Amino acid sequence: MNIRNLKDQPLDEIQVKKAGRQIKGFLIWLLKVVIIVGISYIILGPLITIVANSFFTANDLYNPVVMLLPAEGTLQNYITSFTRMTYPRTLATTFAYVISLTLIQIFICSMAGYGFARYEFPFKKVLFGCVILTIVIPNDTLMLPLYTQFRNFDIFGIIHLVTGHGINLLSTEVPMYIMTALGCGLRSGLYIYIFNQFFRGLPKEIEEAAVVDGAGSFYTYFRIMLVNAMPSVLTVSIFSLVWQYNDTFYAKLFSINSKLLMSMRISTLRASIEFIDQIKDTAVSQLYLYAGIVLMVIPIVIIYILLQKRFIEGASRSGIVG
Repeated sequence: MNIRNLKDQPLDEIQVKKAGRQIKGFLIWLLKVVIIVGISYIILGPLITIVANSFFTANDLYNPVVMLLPAEGTLQNYITSFTRMTYPRTLATTFAYVISLTLIQIFICSMAGYGFARYEFPFKKVLFGCVILTIVIPNDTLMLPLYTQFRNFDIFGIIHLVTGHGINLLSTEVPMYIMTALGCGLRSGLYIYIFNQFFRGLPKEIEEAAVVDGAGSFYTYFRIMLVNAMPSVLTVSIFSLVWQYNDTFYAKLFSINSKLLMSMRISTLRASIEFIDQIKDTAVSQLYLYAGIVLMVIPIVIIYILLQKRFIEGASRSGIVG
């Protein structure tokens, strides 16, 4: 609308249009707020409830007036859960287990992703399709094959030929290390895909310059390409740490000792408190479980807060979105 037509319009009509635009903008803003608040409540609501209930006493639990904030409040739930979980020792063994698996996954998955991104070899597309299938196929469908494989573990019949029987690797962490080292550990397919997408986005001139300088394939990969892939390395590291830390599927499938992993400790915490502390009321023992869950979540929250900025940067550059 030009200036002449604007002058010809009545003042009331201009004000009505301006008010209409303001009302439309306000309604759109209000809709966004409602959606954000609703999603935040769905995500944070259960967590807020767990944190609040972890401070409840038995009196707070059965007090009809108390809804979210405890009237009395106590730290005894945390003290008991901390003791029954042997928290410092369990946390140390858990992080030793998780960090070692994470380092193996970064090494194996980055090499696989680099190979798919840069090299040509027979059945490349078929093999990469198999990698994608590992992301799509539910873990539940692989329970029985994995269990039977590691219940009577053998390598091309060699172990059976020497000893007369396979090796039972259950009740140990060995199955997880074997799977991770072979690129089929927890979410390894996703990590290979992330590295593949990132390496495909790097210019080939970097490698060509390294070849001109006389660098070999392994030197180029470890000293140049992997250094440039640090955003993806950080993203995969956080994903792997969190998922390995929270894993109960493989831990229960392979019957890993519950004293070694925090995720297994939390699954037996309630039964331990009911038995040792003679708490027969299941609703009260649930309060101790809430405290244990908070203690379990705290290390991961601290890690995410410290690495939040780099994690978001790495996720945006590693091909996860878009």
